[in-house]
Amino acid sequence: MTVASLSAAADGDRRPTVIDGGHLERMTLGDRRLEREVLELFVRQTTIMLTRIVGAEPALAAAAAHTLKGSARGIGAWRVARAAELLEQAVGAVGGEDDVVEAITELKAASLEASAAIAARLTTLLTELARDR
Repeated sequence: MTVASLSAAADGDRRPTVIDGGHLERMTLGDRRLEREVLELFVRQTTIMLTRIVGAEPALAAAAAHTLKGSARGIGAWRVARAAELLEQAVGAVGGEDDVVEAITELKAASLEASAAIAARLTTLLTELARDR
């Protein structure tokens, strides 16, 4: 089974938005300042983890993907979480080098999409927080 087919099978569960705002609000208890901090941390962590993944030994790539999966689930970045999980699975598969490359490409794309959505959300958040002062 390829990464694309695994991803397509998982797409039916959560796909409406890049960042699940309701989930993020529950996880941050509605605290907009905490939301800002968590989103900023996620963007930084994504950059770090992707740097570690590219060219890493399989075990290190899988560990970094696992970390990113947990963080993505925490903020409701379901596509990033799914892509990270697929990378974990691809790394563990025997002879799945093409699947690993495909999974890394998907993880990069999902992370870029999430980072753009987060940037837009942070702009709105910062405006709201400044207005509330």
